[in-house]
Amino acid sequence: MAIVFKIIDQQYIDLIIPLVQKLNNNQVDDVVLRERFLEMFMQNYECAALFKDNELIGVCGLWFCTRHYSGRSVEVDHVFIDEKYRGQRFGAQFFEWIYNYVKNKGCEAVELNTYVSNHGSHKFYFNEGFKILGYHFLKKM
Repeated sequence: MAIVFKIIDQQYIDLIIPLVQKLNNNQVDDVVLRERFLEMFMQNYECAALFKDNELIGVCGLWFCTRHYSGRSVEVDHVFIDEKYRGQRFGAQFFEWIYNYVKNKGCEAVELNTYVSNHGSHKFYFNEGFKILGYHFLKKM
């Protein structure tokens, strides 16, 4: 079983859209999602992917910035491991790779948001050593 973690180029956006659609319960049209990803790649964004035997089974976004309270940091976004591969430590291995990757890029902290209803992710992130710092608010315009 070959496990590969890597940053993927924007030319592979169409590979990640199906996984991101599952995360968001297909709430955003594929065309709109593709346009948004193209724009995101121009804004300090990178996309990390997890492959098992050449099959894409996990994805997450990495937003790089500097924040007054945490210094140089990365916000991990739209983390998704395909359902049939959960509970097999792929998420922990993916995050270990992410920690090493962003540390080598000079990051001092990792931040993330997770949906309030995603209780499985809460347990995972607590086990990874994350602490709740605040609330994430959204207002659509």
